Amino acid sequence: FPKDFLFGTASFAYQYEGAYLTDGKTLSNWDVFTSIPGKIADGTHGKVAVDHYHRYPEDLDLMHDLGVNSYRFSLSWARILPKGRLGDVNMEGIDHYNRMINAILKRGMEPFVTLTHYDIPQELELRYKSWLSPQIREDFEHYAAICFRHFGNRVKFWSTFNEPNVQVILGYRKGTYPPSRCSKTFANCTRGGSDIEPLVAAHNIIRSHLAAVNLYRTKFQEDQRGKIGIVMNTIWFEPVSDSLADSLAAERAQAFYLTW
Repeated sequence: FPKDFLFGTASFAYQYEGAYLTDGKTLSNWDVFTSIPGKIADGTHGKVAVDHYHRYPEDLDLMHDLGVNSYRFSLSWARILPKGRLGDVNMEGIDHYNRMINAILKRGMEPFVTLTHYDIPQELELRYKSWLSPQIREDFEHYAAICFRHFGNRVKFWSTFNEPNVQVILGYRKGTYPPSRCSKTFANCTRGGSDIEPLVAAHNIIRSHLAAVNLYRTKFQEDQRGKIGIVMNTIWFEPVSDSLADSLAAERAQAFYLTW
């Protein structure tokens, strides 16, 4: 491998952080989802998780001992902006991530930061149904600007979203992720529309991604010298037969899943 090759590990705020109501953080959509009986088979939740919020120095030491030189993690939107753009910035959340980024760099590792990995402030779901509303673009751009401003002098690799294609399929078509919306023919959902809502949510996520990328490239990139993109889950679809209908179905599936 070349000397500048990056070996890394990754985490997701809700899976790892815990501290779900600590230092000014409010509920995320995943906090609410996992508290609903029956949503998680064994009742597991992320209120503590692996307590990465408090134990990240130990976790980073373990990563360093493994020999990795990069760490990709996501920020908790609900920890930084508990009420979205209509509320104040939670400086305790900012301070936490500043300490964590500094600790990563101190150990000779490169931070890769994801703005949101499935979890959003529950406030946005309650206010306007989150990704089903075009209003969320403005909220996401506002959130991105705060992150770029506070962390961008040290973070050189940004992702706007992690696997948004998975998010819209499981959240709005199958109903197995929050906000648990789908047609009754797909699963036991009490609301939603599996044929239309995934497309609406995808459209608003793409618009939000575009807004954040444009903001970074026009206002921050020249000074901060970083890069920004998106992380997609990738799979390959093949037609079940050689028929035209099956070929077109495979093309549609590939287009929706990957060509964002």
